[in-house]
Amino acid sequence: MRGRYTRSSYQVMIVPSTNLRGRRHSTEWVVLRSLLISFFVIAVAWSVYVVQQISEVAGQDEAQKADAIAVFGAAEYRGRPSPTLHFRLDHAVDLYRIKIAPIVITLGGGGDKDSGNTEGGVGRDYLLAHGIPFGNIIAETRSTDTEQQVRRLAAIARDFNLHHIVVVSDGTHLFRIRELCQSVGLDVYTSPRATIGHIGQWDLAMRYAHEVLSYTAWKLHLNIGWLRRGFSGDDDF
Repeated sequence: MRGRYTRSSYQVMIVPSTNLRGRRHSTEWVVLRSLLISFFVIAVAWSVYVVQQISEVAGQDEAQKADAIAVFGAAEYRGRPSPTLHFRLDHAVDLYRIKIAPIVITLGGGGDKDSGNTEGGVGRDYLLAHGIPFGNIIAETRSTDTEQQVRRLAAIARDFNLHHIVVVSDGTHLFRIRELCQSVGLDVYTSPRATIGHIGQWDLAMRYAHEVLSYTAWKLHLNIGWLRRGFSGDDDF
């Protein structure tokens, strides 16, 4: 009979709840995978960009007439500079002798295991032993990492009316130093210390990884000092 339906004249399709859950989980996985791939691509692109910037700054020496030379700290051993700090200080002495600047600033504090010694103090003593007069040296002895050294350097620059500063460190360290200095209003020229001997590929890769992580953490306002120290392999930065 027209216009009337019986229960046998049509069927209702019921989708099992397990199928709905499976589709939902599949969609969630696709979204998660897309996010992970996007994050990976962005991370790789960012890392490549930072590595390029590090290499570019490391490969050029901008040393020119300035108000001061600032030596960024590295480890010291019982009052004696580590090889890294030794080479940085030697480079500063060379710059001073060719009259790049009349003042040399040594940066870096000390820890509980340093028996009262500081990187800045050890640097000052080294410079004194190499003929730079006491009155031409400023030793900063309170900072514990690169960011603190930059802030202390900015304070010294204000106190002593220093407008242009040549910053000395390892080549791979200088890009981050330059960016940190610019962020606090310092006008700096980068000057890498000489590379002595052969640096293995693994050691070089760890230096770059350390700088990429450190610079990225600074840009994101993250504190990952423990992880950066693991990549650096020492306390030179």
